[in-house]
Parts: sequence; C-alpha cells; structure tokens
Amino acid sequence: MEESFVAACATMRSGRDPGANRDAASRLIREAAAAGAAFVQTPEITNIADRNRAAILEKTATEDRDETLAALREVARETRVMLQIGSLALRTSGERLANRGFLISPEGEILARYDKVHLFDVDLPNGESWRESNSYDGGSRAVVVETALGTIGLSICYDIRFAGLYRALAEAGAEILTAPACFTRQTGEAHWQVLQRARAIETGSFMISAAQGGRHEDGRESYGHSIIVDPWGRVLAEGGSDPGLVMARIERPLVAEARARIPALRNGRPFRVEVLRQAGRPLAAARQGP
Repeated sequence: MEESFVAACATMRSGRDPGANRDAASRLIREAAAAGAAFVQTPEITNIADRNRAAILEKTATEDRDETLAALREVARETRVMLQIGSLALRTSGERLANRGFLISPEGEILARYDKVHLFDVDLPNGESWRESNSYDGGSRAVVVETALGTIGLSICYDIRFAGLYRALAEAGAEILTAPACFTRQTGEAHWQVLQRARAIETGSFMISAAQGGRHEDGRESYGHSIIVDPWGRVLAEGGSDPGLVMARIERPLVAEARARIPALRNGRPFRVEVLRQAGRPLAAARQGP
C-alpha cells in the first residue's frame, strides 16, 4: 500500500439535470487528477438534487443503466485516479431508490458499493422537514475496502451521527473513513466539522468527506465545507460552499501513530447498561466508560 498520496474532495452544487451534474463532476475529477490527486471523492447525490420524488424517479435509472456511473468510471480510467462517487440516486425495484456510493479503481472497475444505512428523517427548527425513507431504502451492511492507497471505510452523510458505525469500520481495519454528504446549511453550521473531527479522533483515522454546497435549483441550501481531517483530529483542508476542490496529503503512518498514542480501539471493552429504578422512577444508568 502507498504510504502517502494526495486526496481531493470535489465540492458540487448538483441540480435537477443529471447530464449537467455528470459534466461538472467529470471536470472536477480531471482537474484534481491534473493537480496530482491519486484519490478523488465526489459528494452525496452527485447525479441529481431534486426534492420532487416524481422527477427523481423519471430522471434516474438502475445501476446497470445509469449514465453518470458509466461516464465517471470512464473518467477514473482516463485519469488513473481512485474515484469514490459519494453517492448516486439509483432506481431499484418499483418506485423505490437507493442512495448508493461507489469506489472505482484507476482501471474503471467497481471495487465496492455502499447503500446509505441511516436515512435522514428529521424535522429541523427552521421548518425544514426531510423524509428520505419515503423514497429510499436504507442499506444493511457496512463496507471496508482494501486498496492500494489504504483500507477505506465507506459511509454517507447522516451516517456521521452514528459513532458506532465508524468504530466498527476501524475495528475491521479501516484507516481512512469517508462520509460524502449533502448536509443542510443549518445542521452543517452547527455540527459538520465537529462530527468529522470526532469520528477521526475516536478511531485514529483519516476522515475524507466531500460535500454539496450552496443554494440548489430545488431550493435546498447545503453547507458545503468539504473536509479532510487527520487521525489526531487536525483539519488538513476545508472548503466553503462554492464548487471546487479541497486537497491534502494523506500520510498513512499517522494512523498507526495516533492509535499508539491513544489506543482507544484496543482498549474498548464489552459492557452492559443497567437502569436502576426506585418506586417506579429512574435513578441512573450505569456508566459506559470515560
């Protein structure tokens, strides 16, 4: 495996036209490769951002017929980069969709697929309401991929709030964790960076997370701020809300160094939670750890 390489996150502002989004992603991947990146990641819903369910169903296809996937596989082969397509909206059965990410080799082959496990069903204080599960089916498996650049753990957006997933990925060997996203501006301003840094610190891993940014055609406003964090929690690079690239060098030996300094993965122990009650009223829950 490579000890060091340059990673790039492509910040996008995907709209309602899959063709235009495909072209924008292709340009950014080529630009990153020309600047020396060996690994390039695009954000969640690279191919279409549209809150109209009927429109998404009309404009998307199954994996084997999706033009964005086919085109970006060819761009990866052309540029000789390892490409992580953060996710694509893809038709599955009937009128259901998958929010599916892909890891593509420099030869253009699909190394891994990951269907977003945790679906974004929330009501936010500013009145925004999201029900991803109305259209999408959640995945049921976590994915770790051994590659020439390191061992990579896959996730998508809302997954970042579920710390146990990232510990499981790291315990399975992941050195580089990824969470390409389309975070809302409201939640991003409050939580995006701290969640990325927390997952890196807890696991002693790199975090690489490309994001959608800015005001989209369908009216949503996403936070952007594509980010790369090292295993000690230091932000190596962070963007803004405008489309473009964020790049940083990934030094894989830093993973072993961070995990030796704070061996949290090795020190984890099984435990059970006890809830103590007196006269029908909760008293306390057993401590879970430091």
